[in-house]
Amino acid sequence: MRVNLIAVGKLKERWLREACEEYAKRLGRYCKLQIIELNECRLPESPSDGEIQKALQTEAEQILRHAEGELFALCIEGKSCTSEAFSRMLTEPALRGCSALSFVIGSSHGLAPQVKQAAQHKLSFSPMTFPHQLARVMLLEQIYRGYQIAEGGKYHK
Repeated sequence: MRVNLIAVGKLKERWLREACEEYAKRLGRYCKLQIIELNECRLPESPSDGEIQKALQTEAEQILRHAEGELFALCIEGKSCTSEAFSRMLTEPALRGCSALSFVIGSSHGLAPQVKQAAQHKLSFSPMTFPHQLARVMLLEQIYRGYQIAEGGKYHK
């Protein structure tokens, strides 16, 4: 299974990069992981709604160019689920013949409507707000946990 993590913006903090590298290494046992970092559109200090929408549109075009297989959008309107349910979301597509999953983390302004509409799954970690860079680590950890659950591994408790 190919797993694409498409993220708008780059990881700035070393400790976040190291955490992602650790989970990427662990995931090598279960899938072919590709992390795709897209440039965030530059906006003025106080952007107008129009400027934000134009930036989201530009980012959406890049996101959808890289998306393949089943698309998972992390967004505020997404549904929360248990780690066990998420594990099933990771493994069931292969039973249907799907060979790739794409997870999308948008910019601080979120995702354009067309990305959300294209997504088969809309996920939310919590009603709380997390930094997008931390969300990447959290997502990789949950993907790893999901594969561990599917395998019956001891990581998940």
